[in-house]
Amino acid sequence: MIDDLRALAIFAKVAEAGSFSAAGRALRLSTSVVSHHVKALETRHGVTLLHRSTRALSLTGDGHRLLEAAMRMVEAAEEGLDTIADISDGPAGALRLTMPAFLTNSPQENAIWQFARRYPNVAVTLHGSDKQINLIAEGFDMAIRLGAMSDSSLKSRKIGTFERCLVAAPAYLETIEKPLVPQDLARCDFVLMDMLPDKFVLTRGKEEVTFLPEQSRVLINSISAARSAVLAGLGVQKLPLSEIGQDLAAGRLVRVLPDWSMPTLNIHAVWPGSSRRGSLVRLLLEFLGDA
Repeated sequence: MIDDLRALAIFAKVAEAGSFSAAGRALRLSTSVVSHHVKALETRHGVTLLHRSTRALSLTGDGHRLLEAAMRMVEAAEEGLDTIADISDGPAGALRLTMPAFLTNSPQENAIWQFARRYPNVAVTLHGSDKQINLIAEGFDMAIRLGAMSDSSLKSRKIGTFERCLVAAPAYLETIEKPLVPQDLARCDFVLMDMLPDKFVLTRGKEEVTFLPEQSRVLINSISAARSAVLAGLGVQKLPLSEIGQDLAAGRLVRVLPDWSMPTLNIHAVWPGSSRRGSLVRLLLEFLGDA
């Protein structure tokens, strides 16, 4: 029975993560150990739970039926452990977190460090990357993300707001006819970011214009690299005000179409609904909500 319970929990994580390797990362187990437990469960009960191929895994009919019960078992166990953690005077465990790299020194990052100081028995790993990460597949407990949340199995909570503005280096603007209306942006070069949508919205009072850049010869994958490229005079881009405030004050960057603004984005904390560290996630949310 004990072997079956452990194998059921591992099987549920494989189904959730979509592969043995992703489940292994989430569970801190090797891929071979994960595969062994699922195969042993199938052998003991004479069933096939997963269709295996070189590209993906999919549930068999028996797998679908067993998964529902396995998820109930895992959720019940997590609820019980959370109850213990909730009454504990000294929460302990580990949290793996990810947030955009450019939020270094932000109120959200400072809130994480305050949490770590408040609970010395909780180990915190913080991964900074402007690329959006699959939390379940990569074994993360929470992410801080910007903008609208897409439909998913992740839970989310708004924890702040985020300002952006359209900027360029004065040296670049000297090489083109100064943009006066949003339509003039069509003749501008843009520094594009492969992890963000190119299309954006500008507003002025009740006016709203949606623009899609037409010209670009620079593509990067981080906010810091975009700032560097714009400072180098390679084009226009929408950048976080928190990242470029000093550049604007010093005149290294200037606002493009200063009479127009960009909608404020929300900052969200997101986490898997099936997190085994739900009590620690809830504690951290209290700190992030006060950031």
